[in-house]
Amino acid sequence: ELTVIITISSGINAEYGELEVCCRSCTLTMAKLQLIAISCLLFLVRSDPTVFFREDFADQDGWTSRWVQSEHSGKEFGKLAISAGEFFHDEEKDAGLKTMENARFYGVSSELSTPVESTEGKTLVVQFSVKHEQKIDCGGGYLKLFPSSLDQKDLHGDAPYNIMFGPDICGPSARRVHVIFNYRGKNLLLKKEIRCKDDELTHLYTLIVRADNTYEVRIDNKKEQSGKLEEDWDFLEPKEIADPDATQPEDWDDNPFLDDPEDSKPEDWEQPETIPDPDAKMPEDWDEDMDGEWEPPVIDNPDFKGEWRPKQIDNPNYQGEWEPAMIPNPNYFEDEQLYLQKDIKYVGIDIWQVKAGSIFDNILITDDEDFARNLAKETFEVSAAGEKEKKDAKDEEERKKREEERKAREAAEAAAEAEDEEEDDLDDDESAFAEDAEVESSTDDAEAKAEVKDEL
Repeated sequence: ELTVIITISSGINAEYGELEVCCRSCTLTMAKLQLIAISCLLFLVRSDPTVFFREDFADQDGWTSRWVQSEHSGKEFGKLAISAGEFFHDEEKDAGLKTMENARFYGVSSELSTPVESTEGKTLVVQFSVKHEQKIDCGGGYLKLFPSSLDQKDLHGDAPYNIMFGPDICGPSARRVHVIFNYRGKNLLLKKEIRCKDDELTHLYTLIVRADNTYEVRIDNKKEQSGKLEEDWDFLEPKEIADPDATQPEDWDDNPFLDDPEDSKPEDWEQPETIPDPDAKMPEDWDEDMDGEWEPPVIDNPDFKGEWRPKQIDNPNYQGEWEPAMIPNPNYFEDEQLYLQKDIKYVGIDIWQVKAGSIFDNILITDDEDFARNLAKETFEVSAAGEKEKKDAKDEEERKKREEERKAREAAEAAAEAEDEEEDDLDDDESAFAEDAEVESSTDDAEAKAEVKDEL
């Protein structure tokens, strides 16, 4: 091991040439020491991320002092409360902001502890967790980042925003992760499809926008999608467009086939479309004086071939489909800073839910993706594992309960069926006894009649 202690002093004289530090016969030149110092400084800078916003709702109802409820007219906003839900790892640590009322808008926002003035040359990371414990079938679960122009008490769906990110569910097919950027006043949607999670567990969503104009979307701390901003959003106009003044030349041949000049119509081609039914017969009661001349009904002619057309052959002069020439797009401009975000001051939940019950937690906005990833390992991954264990135990308990109920129901049905069979057997016995009694009575009557006859 080599331990080097560097003392930085403003009084170092460059005339000394080299500063040598000897340890176990190893000599480091001033240049090498400078590289080490720079590396140390870079490490220190990188290990100190900027956290623009962090919210874990750890102080329970204290969130009401940081988040502002919208009072926008014409919207019926639902109530929010702190809850960890039905199953969790640590009830206190896993508590988040839960939507409480069905068929409501939700509009709350909080000011960033450190507003984002510019992300020039930096990475932007937006990360949060959401749990749809209510088996959501229609509703949003995303966040929005807003500029300083936002009136928090007037937050609504049309309020301008910088970024919208997170899951959105509407029916069984529309279950996607939105990544929408506002660029020059237009909201641009991601052209790729990212399917969101739709179970009842907590899931972590992470958006990373890098200064090299690339992005990455992670779910549960695992990469789901990535690429280049310019390719996956319509930020820029195309570099070239079709010449609007171009016209197709009159002699341009765009017919791939033509009539065979050597083909001719067969002599027997012409046939009527319908013919009299050869099997039809004049009714016996037909009176030509009264009914007129009888004519058989017509039927489709099986020999009818339709309009004759010559067969087609390849056109030797075919030039292909004409396309106008491409010219430079006068509206195109390059933008090497598509990633750049300026003036982000608020983060908000601006959603509609048919069925409430979603829980938002662990909201983080930072400039360091490693910090976000490590924080997710320390918090989300631990909680998610414990939560799943509790959920699995609850599911197993419900499964056993359903199984017991099924067995009890089947036993009751079997007992009822046995009782019905026993009653049927009893009815049969009683019926047989009644028949015997009737037979016996008939015999007694015959004997009595015989005795009366003898006496007479």
